[in-house]
Amino acid sequence: MIHKKAYNAVELETKHGNVVIEGPILSEEIAKLEFHEDLVAFRVPDAQHRAIIEIAKLPEGRIIIVRDQQTIVGYCTFLHPDPLETWSKGNMENLIELGAIEVIPKYRGTGVGKTLLRVSMMDDAMEDYITITTEYYWHWDLKGTGLNVWEYRKVMEKMMQAGGLKYFATDDPEISSHPANCLMAKIGNRVDNDSIQQFDQLRFMNRFMY
Repeated sequence: MIHKKAYNAVELETKHGNVVIEGPILSEEIAKLEFHEDLVAFRVPDAQHRAIIEIAKLPEGRIIIVRDQQTIVGYCTFLHPDPLETWSKGNMENLIELGAIEVIPKYRGTGVGKTLLRVSMMDDAMEDYITITTEYYWHWDLKGTGLNVWEYRKVMEKMMQAGGLKYFATDDPEISSHPANCLMAKIGNRVDNDSIQQFDQLRFMNRFMY
């Protein structure tokens, strides 16, 4: 499969000033930008900056960023699922995962997250993919936001819906381990039926185990 990528950008006016939401961004362009010190959800900032540079180099890798002048203040990543995850077991070229989405606290609640998802899906090539995201409550910033797990899940669902992702049932053990965890996905309009059936099989790999 040839992974086509078309750049899109939107300028968003927020109460803190205008930001540019753009991508997919080339690895060399990401390397030139500063990475905000408050982007700490997954790794220390320097390490996460290097991680998204490496993702951008992957054939299927996509990085969409929120840029305030020359500083990255938010981003989301798309790439094939981790080899250790259930979702990689089908070796599906046309299945990609929204692996991480993060926005600094200053810009939360300004529509930046939803716009990140909208810009991600502006590229027509996304209609060739099944795009998934796995939401685990232990990754959520409950302390920083003051939300409980159900309030936070509602926020995440609304944000993902802005990119056309919707809830899909699954018996994946990690997702099933807590009722707030969930699988969301968007099936592109050019995805073939065989791929959809394969995705359904991945979603219910444990159905015959009990």
